[in-house]
Amino acid sequence: MPLQAIAFYVLAAVTVFAAVAVVFARNPVHSVLFLITTFFSAAGLFVLMGAEFLAMMLVVVYVGAVAVLFLFVVMMLDVDFASLRQGFARYLPLGALVAAVLTVEMVIVAADVAHLGAAASSTGPATPSAVMTNVEAIGAVLYTDYVYVFQAAGLVLLVAMIGAIVLTLKHRPGVKRQSVAAQMARTPKAGVRMVTINSGEGVDA
Repeated sequence: MPLQAIAFYVLAAVTVFAAVAVVFARNPVHSVLFLITTFFSAAGLFVLMGAEFLAMMLVVVYVGAVAVLFLFVVMMLDVDFASLRQGFARYLPLGALVAAVLTVEMVIVAADVAHLGAAASSTGPATPSAVMTNVEAIGAVLYTDYVYVFQAAGLVLLVAMIGAIVLTLKHRPGVKRQSVAAQMARTPKAGVRMVTINSGEGVDA
Protein backbone atom coordinates (compact mmCIF):
# COMPACT_ATOMS: atom_id res chain seq x y z
CA MET A 1 0.00 0.00 0.00
CA PRO A 2 1.49 3.37 -0.96
CA LEU A 3 2.31 5.93 1.70
CA GLN A 4 -0.31 8.38 0.39
CA ALA A 5 -3.08 5.79 0.82
CA ILE A 6 -1.95 5.04 4.38
CA ALA A 7 -1.97 8.76 5.21
CA PHE A 8 -5.46 9.08 3.71
CA TYR A 9 -6.92 6.24 5.77
CA VAL A 10 -5.28 7.47 8.97
CA LEU A 11 -6.50 11.06 8.49
CA ALA A 12 -9.97 9.87 7.48
CA ALA A 13 -10.25 7.65 10.56
CA VAL A 14 -9.11 10.48 12.85
CA THR A 15 -11.57 12.87 11.19
CA VAL A 16 -14.54 10.52 11.64
CA PHE A 17 -13.59 9.64 15.23
CA ALA A 18 -13.10 13.29 16.22
CA ALA A 19 -16.36 14.33 14.55
CA VAL A 20 -18.28 11.67 16.48
CA ALA A 21 -16.52 12.69 19.70
CA VAL A 22 -17.64 16.29 19.17
CA VAL A 23 -21.26 15.17 19.51
CA PHE A 24 -20.86 12.62 22.30
CA ALA A 25 -18.36 14.43 24.54
CA ARG A 26 -19.90 15.43 27.87
CA ASN A 27 -17.59 18.39 28.45
CA PRO A 28 -18.16 21.23 25.93
CA VAL A 29 -14.50 22.21 26.13
CA HIS A 30 -13.56 18.69 25.05
CA SER A 31 -16.08 19.00 22.20
CA VAL A 32 -14.36 22.12 20.90
CA LEU A 33 -10.95 20.44 21.16
CA PHE A 34 -12.25 17.46 19.17
CA LEU A 35 -13.66 19.95 16.65
CA ILE A 36 -10.19 21.47 16.23
CA THR A 37 -8.80 17.97 15.70
CA THR A 38 -11.43 17.36 13.02
CA PHE A 39 -10.44 20.56 11.20
CA PHE A 40 -6.74 19.66 11.28
CA SER A 41 -7.42 16.16 9.92
CA ALA A 42 -9.67 17.55 7.18
CA ALA A 43 -6.92 20.01 6.28
CA GLY A 44 -4.55 17.07 5.88
CA LEU A 45 -7.04 15.41 3.53
CA PHE A 46 -7.17 18.61 1.46
CA VAL A 47 -3.38 18.59 1.22
CA LEU A 48 -3.47 15.00 -0.06
CA MET A 49 -5.99 16.07 -2.71
CA GLY A 50 -3.73 18.91 -3.87
CA ALA A 51 -5.92 21.72 -2.50
CA GLU A 52 -3.30 23.44 -0.36
CA PHE A 53 -5.19 26.74 -0.32
CA LEU A 54 -8.32 25.14 1.14
CA ALA A 55 -6.20 23.36 3.76
CA MET A 56 -4.56 26.66 4.76
CA MET A 57 -7.92 28.44 4.94
CA LEU A 58 -9.37 25.61 7.04
CA VAL A 59 -6.54 25.88 9.56
CA VAL A 60 -6.26 29.68 9.63
CA VAL A 61 -9.97 30.59 9.55
CA TYR A 62 -11.74 27.71 11.28
CA VAL A 63 -9.05 26.57 13.73
CA GLY A 64 -7.35 29.91 14.30
CA ALA A 65 -10.52 32.00 14.56
CA VAL A 66 -13.84 30.18 14.77
CA ALA A 67 -12.87 27.18 16.92
CA VAL A 68 -10.71 29.28 19.24
CA LEU A 69 -13.60 31.73 19.57
CA PHE A 70 -15.92 28.86 20.49
CA LEU A 71 -13.37 27.60 23.01
CA PHE A 72 -12.99 30.95 24.77
CA VAL A 73 -16.76 31.54 24.78
CA VAL A 74 -17.43 28.12 26.31
CA MET A 75 -14.70 28.64 28.93
CA MET A 76 -15.82 32.17 29.85
CA LEU A 77 -19.58 31.55 30.01
CA ASP A 78 -20.84 30.55 33.43
CA VAL A 79 -23.30 27.92 32.22
CA ASP A 80 -24.87 25.33 34.47
CA PHE A 81 -24.47 22.27 32.27
CA ALA A 82 -26.15 20.01 34.84
CA SER A 83 -29.43 21.90 34.39
CA LEU A 84 -29.02 21.74 30.62
CA ARG A 85 -28.68 17.96 30.68
CA GLN A 86 -31.93 17.65 32.63
CA GLY A 87 -33.94 18.76 29.60
CA PHE A 88 -32.18 16.31 27.27
CA ALA A 89 -35.00 13.75 27.30
CA ARG A 90 -37.62 16.43 26.66
CA TYR A 91 -35.92 17.70 23.49
CA LEU A 92 -34.80 14.25 22.29
CA PRO A 93 -37.71 13.76 19.79
CA LEU A 94 -37.08 17.16 18.19
CA GLY A 95 -33.34 16.44 18.00
CA ALA A 96 -34.02 13.03 16.45
CA LEU A 97 -36.28 14.67 13.84
CA VAL A 98 -33.61 17.23 12.93
CA ALA A 99 -30.98 14.48 12.76
CA ALA A 100 -33.20 12.42 10.45
CA VAL A 101 -33.75 15.40 8.12
CA LEU A 102 -30.00 16.09 7.99
CA THR A 103 -29.30 12.41 7.31
CA VAL A 104 -31.74 12.36 4.39
CA GLU A 105 -30.17 15.53 2.98
CA MET A 106 -26.65 14.07 3.24
CA VAL A 107 -27.78 10.86 1.51
CA ILE A 108 -29.33 12.88 -1.34
CA VAL A 109 -26.18 14.98 -1.72
CA ALA A 110 -23.98 11.87 -1.65
CA ALA A 111 -26.13 10.24 -4.33
CA ASP A 112 -25.91 13.35 -6.53
CA VAL A 113 -22.13 13.51 -6.10
CA ALA A 114 -21.81 9.83 -6.98
CA HIS A 115 -23.98 10.36 -10.06
CA LEU A 116 -21.92 13.33 -11.18
CA GLY A 117 -18.70 11.39 -10.57
CA ALA A 118 -19.95 8.49 -12.67
CA ALA A 119 -20.94 10.87 -15.47
CA ALA A 120 -17.56 12.59 -15.36
CA SER A 121 -15.69 9.28 -15.45
CA SER A 122 -17.72 8.12 -18.46
CA THR A 123 -16.85 11.25 -20.43
CA GLY A 124 -13.16 10.97 -19.62
CA PRO A 125 -10.81 12.80 -17.28
CA ALA A 126 -10.90 16.57 -17.43
CA THR A 127 -7.69 18.32 -18.34
CA PRO A 128 -6.82 21.05 -15.81
CA SER A 129 -6.00 24.49 -17.09
CA ALA A 130 -2.28 25.16 -17.21
CA VAL A 131 -2.66 28.92 -16.85
CA MET A 132 -5.04 29.00 -13.85
CA THR A 133 -3.70 28.25 -10.39
CA ASN A 134 -5.59 26.71 -7.49
CA VAL A 135 -6.26 30.08 -5.85
CA GLU A 136 -7.42 31.63 -9.15
CA ALA A 137 -9.82 28.76 -9.79
CA ILE A 138 -11.34 29.08 -6.30
CA GLY A 139 -11.64 32.85 -6.70
CA ALA A 140 -13.33 32.46 -10.09
CA VAL A 141 -15.92 30.12 -8.56
CA LEU A 142 -16.51 32.15 -5.39
CA TYR A 143 -16.75 35.58 -6.97
CA THR A 144 -18.71 34.65 -10.09
CA ASP A 145 -21.07 31.71 -9.53
CA TYR A 146 -21.42 31.74 -5.74
CA VAL A 147 -20.72 35.36 -4.85
CA TYR A 148 -24.00 35.87 -2.96
CA VAL A 149 -23.64 32.57 -1.08
CA PHE A 150 -20.10 33.57 -0.14
CA GLN A 151 -21.30 36.95 1.16
CA ALA A 152 -24.12 35.27 3.09
CA ALA A 153 -21.62 32.93 4.77
CA GLY A 154 -19.53 35.93 5.80
CA LEU A 155 -22.64 37.61 7.23
CA VAL A 156 -23.45 34.48 9.26
CA LEU A 157 -19.92 34.44 10.71
CA LEU A 158 -20.22 38.15 11.56
CA VAL A 159 -23.50 37.56 13.39
CA ALA A 160 -21.93 34.63 15.27
CA MET A 161 -19.00 36.78 16.34
CA ILE A 162 -21.30 39.57 17.55
CA GLY A 163 -23.42 37.02 19.41
CA ALA A 164 -20.35 35.63 21.17
CA ILE A 165 -19.32 39.14 22.22
CA VAL A 166 -22.81 39.91 23.51
CA LEU A 167 -22.91 36.66 25.50
CA THR A 168 -19.60 37.37 27.20
CA LEU A 169 -20.30 41.07 27.83
CA LYS A 170 -21.04 41.74 31.48
CA HIS A 171 -21.82 45.17 32.90
CA ARG A 172 -20.23 45.77 36.28
CA PRO A 173 -20.95 48.80 38.47
CA GLY A 174 -18.17 51.31 39.00
CA VAL A 175 -16.40 50.58 35.70
CA LYS A 176 -15.54 53.60 33.57
CA ARG A 177 -16.67 53.18 29.99
CA GLN A 178 -15.80 55.07 26.85
CA SER A 179 -18.31 57.62 25.55
CA VAL A 180 -17.50 58.36 21.92
CA ALA A 181 -20.14 61.11 21.68
CA ALA A 182 -18.73 62.94 24.71
CA GLN A 183 -15.20 62.67 23.32
CA MET A 184 -16.23 64.00 19.93
CA ALA A 185 -18.16 66.91 21.50
CA ARG A 186 -15.23 67.93 23.71
CA THR A 187 -13.85 71.39 22.89
CA PRO A 188 -10.43 72.91 23.66
CA LYS A 189 -12.11 75.34 26.05
CA ALA A 190 -13.51 72.48 28.12
CA GLY A 191 -10.37 70.38 27.99
CA VAL A 192 -7.62 72.96 28.43
CA ARG A 193 -7.13 75.28 31.42
CA MET A 194 -4.70 78.17 31.10
CA VAL A 195 -2.95 79.11 34.34
CA THR A 196 -0.28 81.63 35.27
CA ILE A 197 2.46 80.10 37.40
CA ASN A 198 4.33 82.40 39.76
CA SER A 199 7.97 81.72 40.44
CA GLY A 200 8.44 79.34 43.36
CA GLU A 201 4.78 78.28 43.55
CA GLY A 202 3.09 75.12 42.48
CA VAL A 203 -0.10 74.52 40.53
CA ASP A 204 -3.30 73.52 42.31
CA ALA A 205 -5.07 70.54 40.78
